[in-house]
Amino acid sequence: MSHYHAVQRLLSVFESQASGGGQSILDSIKIAVLPIAKVFTMCFLGFLMASKYVNILPASGRKLLNGLVFSLLLPCLIFSQLGQAVTLQKMLEWWFIPVNVVLGSISGSIIGFIVASIVRPPYPFFKFTIVHIGIGNIGNVPLVLIAALCRDASNPFGDSEKCSTDGTAYISFGQWVGAIILYTYVFNMLAPPPEGTFDIEDGNVPIKSPLKDAPSEQLPLLSHENVFKESGASKKEKIMEFLVLLYDKLKLKQILQPPIIASILAMFLGAIPFLKRLIFTSDAPLFFFTDSCIILGEAMIPCILLALGGNLVEGPGSSKLGLRTTAAIIFGRLVLVPPAGLGIVTLADKLGFLPAGDKMFRFVLLLQHTMPTSVLSGAVASLRGCGKDAAAVLFWVHIFAVFSMAGWIVLYLHLLF
Repeated sequence: MSHYHAVQRLLSVFESQASGGGQSILDSIKIAVLPIAKVFTMCFLGFLMASKYVNILPASGRKLLNGLVFSLLLPCLIFSQLGQAVTLQKMLEWWFIPVNVVLGSISGSIIGFIVASIVRPPYPFFKFTIVHIGIGNIGNVPLVLIAALCRDASNPFGDSEKCSTDGTAYISFGQWVGAIILYTYVFNMLAPPPEGTFDIEDGNVPIKSPLKDAPSEQLPLLSHENVFKESGASKKEKIMEFLVLLYDKLKLKQILQPPIIASILAMFLGAIPFLKRLIFTSDAPLFFFTDSCIILGEAMIPCILLALGGNLVEGPGSSKLGLRTTAAIIFGRLVLVPPAGLGIVTLADKLGFLPAGDKMFRFVLLLQHTMPTSVLSGAVASLRGCGKDAAAVLFWVHIFAVFSMAGWIVLYLHLLF
């Protein structure tokens, strides 16, 4: 019995020593690893559902599920959480979140350029390599991680509900910038080479005539000749035609996606106190609408993880990138980019750009630099004709991210608490 007490005393001494910072090392590892384990479990179930043995989630089913998540569930989550959390005052305090997303993309792309210059990927994949190192998943995976982290009553951020609402609001506030970067910078970087295709077996690929084979996104909405052709047209019609041309030229259709519209709407309604009281407070007359969005938003996380797991079924197959380039992308994205992000956030903190004492704010900023490659960049790659190679990269990056994210999160919690 005395042996038992001695062992217990020894364990308690170890724990009290380890918890010098208020949290034992074991606790912080548990807090970091559990959310990722939950994410991995749900992804694995999606993978299983899509595998040829079960085949409940075939490619067509995943496409529908992705569409549902993107067009309804994700906008509902963003609208309800961001609208409840945001005020004009807070938006002015949170200005560094979108700036952090832009800085993360710039620093990531510079690291991507250096890695690509050293590794020299096969011919049309130089810019592809830069993008897949540079552009992280600032939306879906952090949302899932925060939800899983806050669900645990022993999380270091305190009250579960406040933790979840704040975390989701911060992440959503950065998403609109991420989408603009994705549908402008990434879309242009992943343009097919002059040969017109990424499937280059030999040098004798015929050059395609650009307009005939251009994907529908690149075809102009109005050909230039049509605009202003009727000199007698009224001023109002001319203005409308000019606006349509502008809308097309700026690729606004690709930028104004449902999640972005939901973010803008939530920020607009949340910033005006009268409208916020009308829609977002729990005793508001229109709260039934927000509540419906909350219910639908809760379905977003399981659905997106099932779809992501399902998409990984096609993953590690035939990619023309080769082992060396794939390994370089994984190393660049998961090992080289996070320290640069840590530097950016630490500097911003020292310069007093971040709200004082808000640990969740800093945690979200750090997470934005730590994530695997954006799943949506895979969607853009599919549009541009290199979807299969993107799927292979996304597969391996997400597999290794399970381990790298756990390590980085332990470090971040140690630094924050």
